[in-house]
Amino acid sequence: MGRLLIVSNRLPVTLSIDNNSFKFIKSSGGLATGLSSIISSMNTIWFGWPGDTSFLTSRQRLELEVELEKLGSVPVYLSSDEIEQFYEGYSNSVLWPLFHYLLDKVKLDAVSDWMAYKRVNELFAEKVVSYYQSDDIVWIHDYHLSLLPAMLRELIPNARIGFFLHIPFPSAELFRVLPARKEIVEGMLGADLIGFHTYTYTRHFETLLLHLLELEPKSDKVFYQNREIALSAFPMGIDAERFNRLALSGEVALEVEKLKSTNCEKILLSVDRLDYTKGIPRRLLAIEKLLESESELRGKLKLIQIVVPSRTEVDSYQQFRRQIDELVGRINATYGTVNSLPIHYLYRSVSEVELVALYKAADLMLVTPLRDGMNLVSKEFIASRVDESGVLLLSEFAGAAEGLGEALLVNPYDIDAVAKAIKIGFDMSVEEKRSRMKALRRRVFTQNVEQWAESFLGSIPKTALKQPKEMFVEEDLNNLLSQITEAEKLLLLLDYDGTLVPLQKLIELSQPDEELLKLLKTLSEDNSIDLHIVSGRPKEILENWLGFLPIGLHAEHGFWSRSKPGTEWVAACQETNEWKQPLINILEAFTARTPGSLIEVKTANLSWHYRMSNPEYGPRQAELLCSVLRASVGDMPIEVVNGDKIVEVKLKDIHKGIVAEGLLKNYTKPPLVVAIGDDKTDE
Repeated sequence: MGRLLIVSNRLPVTLSIDNNSFKFIKSSGGLATGLSSIISSMNTIWFGWPGDTSFLTSRQRLELEVELEKLGSVPVYLSSDEIEQFYEGYSNSVLWPLFHYLLDKVKLDAVSDWMAYKRVNELFAEKVVSYYQSDDIVWIHDYHLSLLPAMLRELIPNARIGFFLHIPFPSAELFRVLPARKEIVEGMLGADLIGFHTYTYTRHFETLLLHLLELEPKSDKVFYQNREIALSAFPMGIDAERFNRLALSGEVALEVEKLKSTNCEKILLSVDRLDYTKGIPRRLLAIEKLLESESELRGKLKLIQIVVPSRTEVDSYQQFRRQIDELVGRINATYGTVNSLPIHYLYRSVSEVELVALYKAADLMLVTPLRDGMNLVSKEFIASRVDESGVLLLSEFAGAAEGLGEALLVNPYDIDAVAKAIKIGFDMSVEEKRSRMKALRRRVFTQNVEQWAESFLGSIPKTALKQPKEMFVEEDLNNLLSQITEAEKLLLLLDYDGTLVPLQKLIELSQPDEELLKLLKTLSEDNSIDLHIVSGRPKEILENWLGFLPIGLHAEHGFWSRSKPGTEWVAACQETNEWKQPLINILEAFTARTPGSLIEVKTANLSWHYRMSNPEYGPRQAELLCSVLRASVGDMPIEVVNGDKIVEVKLKDIHKGIVAEGLLKNYTKPPLVVAIGDDKTDE
């Protein structure tokens, strides 16, 4: 079995130097702790930025690499400018706010940051490739490295690559405002498996593929650049057993006793990193609203708000901290007393023992981000509630909400609703609290972080390059070419749109270019080949575009035919129009309510084109139109075909097969027939 190459923005250890020797502190983050069991069971190498190493000499860097190698880590060195532009700039001033639906926070002028973002992704690619061996699995993490999968795919085409996004994936409408939208998505599509926290994020990505690249995912798979890519949701969990054990420890019990010794009746708790996505100001306003409307709670509750410092050097974060400070000061000044303050605000990190003690002591946990990829704090709180009590109040815009339905779910933007939900949590019966918490704990312990990692890795396809079974592969092509070479006579039937020319949104833009005309002329001059174009186009267009070539032309799927230039067009059967008008009325009604669609009326068929309509709405309307048309034709000899961005209504006995049947009657010795097309009307 190959190795696991984990790639993330940061290494799972933090570097410090003490008395000229390196010291490493293991990260307590969800990813590092979550993968610890996987790392211990597999041969693993972790790639990432080791932190600021600008002060190290060349010799010290070599020593650092030796020490990191012992920990299974490989450093990717970044300059201070690269960190500023790649990390603070594009990753956290463009992608982070955009993916969290905060458009007003997105940095407007980010051209140089974007170039740095690409450059750093290239540095990571070079480093991974230098270590890669066949049979290795590459697992790339998060939005900082969204270009990396495609870069690796180009350098090591057969690699097994997984990509997991740890933050929300926004709606297609929002994502499309990003100038580099196509590059980001194509970068992610270099992976064999793309994972998200929730089904909602997966659906957003699938919708974007349809709008941006006209790729239509089916059964959570998409076919792109001759590869099948899996798309799926993998809700991340935590090491629930570790929090459970800690909650039962004597150290935590002593801390809980201290917290409970105050005369406050209700303890609320919130733990957040300093970030504008966490909804801290609105949460504080909800507490203020609660104290204003429920006067009997004044002096009886306190919110312990832990804010862990983050990006302290960024101006916008400094301003955000001042906003929180001012809100806390105002609310405490209004509703505080000599003996109590409603908000106990701590701007610092807390130890794991302190954290679990707070989880155990709280009567109600407030987790109300404006948008969050998952939010593991909510799961840590649940895992720590060994008493099966306590209430979790959770934002419906946190990814965790999809799997924690027994929590009190709230809209964090609705301050009144949050205040009312807190009151409901206070008044909830002991039995209901226990019932909800039992169900939550079952889920958190079952869907833990080890299960998450194993599920993701187990879902990466065993082979990197996969083709659908119906795909025309090289072996089939070689067999066909061999038969053609050996054949005395070849009858070659070619579709036009989608086969000889790319499909166009405007049907007038599909005229043959000089290269195609030259190819068709060359084929027509080969005495062993009889060449015919069999198209759904009207005869006037085929005559105009291809009429001078010495080839057979067949229009409207075979209703009209002519054998060579200058000969008459002959109809396959008598023209009739009685059936058209009622169906044209239906098509006109659908065209009126489907922007971008249009009707094409021909002799033997009616075509409803929707290539320029909304890529989601158009296909839905096409399905509905087909149902209405099939119900309307009744016993008439009419066929309804839902093709590639087109619905066709045609005479049942008119199809491209009759062209082949008619031509074969002209041969005393049957030729080799090769027919090439691109959709259902060619079958």
